[in-house]
Amino acid sequence: MLKDGSSTSARGFRAGAVAAGIKASGNPDLGMWASEAPCVAVATFTQNSFPAAPVILSRDRLRTHPTAHAVVFNAGNANACNGSTGLDDAREMSELAAQALGIAPELILVASTGIIGHRLPMDLVRTGIPRIQLSPDGGHAAALAIMTTDTRPKECAVSLEIDGREVRIGAMTKGVGMIHPNMATMLAFIGTDARLEPRFAATALKHAVDRTFNMTTVDGDTSTNDSCFLLANGLSGAPTLVGGSAKAERFVVALEAVCTDLARKMAADGEGASKLLQVDVTGAASEADARAAARAVVGSSLVKAALHGEDPNWGRVFAAVGNSAARVDTTRAALWIGSIQVARDGGGTGVSKDEARAQMHASEVTMRVDLGLGSASARAWGCDLTEAYVVENSAYST
Repeated sequence: MLKDGSSTSARGFRAGAVAAGIKASGNPDLGMWASEAPCVAVATFTQNSFPAAPVILSRDRLRTHPTAHAVVFNAGNANACNGSTGLDDAREMSELAAQALGIAPELILVASTGIIGHRLPMDLVRTGIPRIQLSPDGGHAAALAIMTTDTRPKECAVSLEIDGREVRIGAMTKGVGMIHPNMATMLAFIGTDARLEPRFAATALKHAVDRTFNMTTVDGDTSTNDSCFLLANGLSGAPTLVGGSAKAERFVVALEAVCTDLARKMAADGEGASKLLQVDVTGAASEADARAAARAVVGSSLVKAALHGEDPNWGRVFAAVGNSAARVDTTRAALWIGSIQVARDGGGTGVSKDEARAQMHASEVTMRVDLGLGSASARAWGCDLTEAYVVENSAYST
């Protein structure tokens, strides 16, 4: 990991943000993240049937040609469920950014996050975009600007060596509510100075997203705006990475490490959360079963509430697994809370409740469930369910 890493840690990336007045708080809420050179660009987007206008626009542009120069973004307004007007506004955002950068609008992608069903205040966008100043150290400002109910920015960067050249991957993300990504209110921006063959870039991103962001949940609700962008400008000077090579595999591992770090930070900062939950499922008949079981546990409201109360009510974990459609041998299933085994062969071990509860005092709690069938495994992240989450979401628009 690079110290003080950000979305502009890779060569050639710049970012900046301003307070345009979109957020009622007056905090920064409008920005751009750009590369000095054209990039191979790939992305994953929400599978929600009500995709936001910026999702539609960016998705269509990348389907036509996997190339981009920048992403213009705002927080405080999702520009979702606004019909054709919303799409017009997203398109105008890209045109304003293109004018400021001196490039074609088709090379600009768009991302928005915030309240749904309200028109984007384009007068503020029109006056705000020309004020954005991009700089190589602007990643931190951009990470602050994309926050909505987040309590802290989420950034990460790593470096690896490819043929004697240092390659960097830098990223930022936001999202602590409406987090249950299902991507083939989470936004992720990943920039690398590696040179990537487009098909490999798409495959590498999907692999990383499937194993990290798509294994994260806060509240079980998939946003209308989920977008994860990967831009690669090749400015490291390293050779082009194509799938199937050892060099490409090292890049995949590094990309997954970045996404894992950010996914954990998102779950830990879940709305109202006081604890991060990591669930490992082992002994599954297939990876699909392991993933389903792990996501079911971290997404269970009963498990999340028990986590908040530090109640080692392990039957709720087995109940969640049983509702996941994952195959399980109920005569061999086992469960650990932290280092304490609380169940084996489908039943309790008789360990004292105080001993098990002691494993739940920390700000990060781990659980492992073995399904007793095979060798497949998966990991998921979530958080506890607190009164603060209910308060936050009972009056979000008022």
